[in-house]
Amino acid sequence: MNEDIHFYEPANGHGLAHDPFNALVAPRPIGWISSRDRNHTLNLAPYSFFNAFNYVPPIVGFASIGYKDSVRNAEETGEFCWNLVTRSLSEAMNESCAPVGPEVDEFTLSGLTPKPSRVVSAPHVAESPVALECRVSQVLQLAGADGQKVDTWMVFGEVVGVHIARHLIRDGIYDTAAAEPVLRGGGSADYFTVGAAQKFQMHRPKP
Repeated sequence: MNEDIHFYEPANGHGLAHDPFNALVAPRPIGWISSRDRNHTLNLAPYSFFNAFNYVPPIVGFASIGYKDSVRNAEETGEFCWNLVTRSLSEAMNESCAPVGPEVDEFTLSGLTPKPSRVVSAPHVAESPVALECRVSQVLQLAGADGQKVDTWMVFGEVVGVHIARHLIRDGIYDTAAAEPVLRGGGSADYFTVGAAQKFQMHRPKP
């Protein structure tokens, strides 16, 4: 046994002050998902399990621990939008995380503006410099290695519309750092931002 390594089997507990799993697979992009239900009630909620999964067609996905409003709305309408969380929008994002009922409009709660989308009926956050309009491609309930279903739902969506603020496009290339994206870290309240100082380039090996 290597005394310099903390090893644990998740099923038996981690033995630490806080579960390290979220901090190990981090920082992660935030799935700030806007949607509406069949009665046109709006919803906006952040999810810390989110990423992009395919180029052609472009596919993104978010996981919801528990069958929450965003999942229900996505299934009911077949649509949702992803909105980039920037440093200036981080407090509003946090407000949209409040545990409120499905009748509450988190756009209003967080002081944000729902902007009509171009392709889908779900609005996106007007204040966010980047938004992806998505049509649902799959909704999956996750399962453990033993095949037992868990109360986590994965929603995949094909990106059918992309909004990018023009000031973030420089010489035809999207400037990730200039947008100051906020990423989810570990612990109960850790977040990170991306800055130009952290950027480096590394090209793939040529065949």
